[in-house]
Amino acid sequence: MTTTGSQDMIQTDLLDRGRLRIEWIRSRMSLLAGLRSEFESLRPFAGRRIGVSLHIEPKTAVLLEVLHAGGAEIVGTGNHGSTQDDIVAFLKSQGIGIIGRRDDTLAEHHANLGRILDAAPDILLDNGADLAAGAVARGMAGSILGGTEETTSGGDRLRGELGGKIPFPSIVINDSPLKQIGENKHAVGQSVVESFMRITNLMVPGRRFCVIGYGWCGRGIAQYLRVLGGRVAVVEVDEIKALEAALDGFRVAGLDRLAPWAEVFITATGRNGVLPARVAGAMTNGAVLANSGHFPWEIDVEGLRAQAVKTTDLDGTLERLDFADGRHLVLVADGRMFNLAGREPKGNSIESMDFGFMLQALSLERVASGTGLVPGAQPVPDDINRRIARLMVEAMGSAA
Repeated sequence: MTTTGSQDMIQTDLLDRGRLRIEWIRSRMSLLAGLRSEFESLRPFAGRRIGVSLHIEPKTAVLLEVLHAGGAEIVGTGNHGSTQDDIVAFLKSQGIGIIGRRDDTLAEHHANLGRILDAAPDILLDNGADLAAGAVARGMAGSILGGTEETTSGGDRLRGELGGKIPFPSIVINDSPLKQIGENKHAVGQSVVESFMRITNLMVPGRRFCVIGYGWCGRGIAQYLRVLGGRVAVVEVDEIKALEAALDGFRVAGLDRLAPWAEVFITATGRNGVLPARVAGAMTNGAVLANSGHFPWEIDVEGLRAQAVKTTDLDGTLERLDFADGRHLVLVADGRMFNLAGREPKGNSIESMDFGFMLQALSLERVASGTGLVPGAQPVPDDINRRIARLMVEAMGSAA
């Protein structure tokens, strides 16, 4: 039995760990530091409640501190499997209303999203369009002033499933060229490759990788793997992107052709079922399957487990799936976004999230002002992109 005293000690340890980690990250996010001072003076979110669905980790905490300094009341939760408990504890201690735990079940995560909407937010900071979809389903979308959407998956959802149903403006951060180049290509490329090496402890040089999807994230993953000596092939259904991958020097083929060749498969599409269970029988023994997309639906995890005669949890992040023919496959992080849902997650680099979250903060400020926006999904306003680009170049010491 855990006593009250031991529970207090655990909570104190979480708070201290969260505080120290956030202090380190905050000291490296110079763009957000400057914006925080500006927001403290202007208070653009005074009287506003921002509902948040976003990976809760140290860099996100710095963004939430900036919004809070600008007068916002925050009611938020993380994404399934990526919440970091020490960061939640610290944010709560600062009066920032975050709920959820790393070990929440999917049902508990959905309940957390419901609790955010129960709080009747004015503005949404969304990831995967979960809050926007919930607002539509509840018939409360008309009470939302506007919001932002972080991801490719969420942008696709706003324009597809939710197209024409969103009466408020939603600025899709992922549409910004800054995010596409800086965060999706370079930061995701770096963090996915770093996470693969750390979680699996396998070599990249000489290993055969199949990257499924050649959007901005897939480009970065493929290129960073190749720089480290990986042998990389690409699966891409869009003809123009497939041509680009070929001209970039990658082998391009269909999944059926690459299934017996690759030793590691990494999905990066945002789309459902791009790595179906039917190809498992063609994969080489010991192949590793990992997903870098927002939703855990790119790999058919249920289908793979149904085919397996035995499943073994190797270390909490790696799962071995044994099949009747004697082969086995290794699944990373239950098919969730493994650079944030895996063991000891770091996510994207600090610098990339500094300007990525400045995109978020300035876009939310624009939503709060109600200036120049139309209902539905739309890109980041050009003046915001250009302001941040200038600041980032200056911060990198490369200004003319």
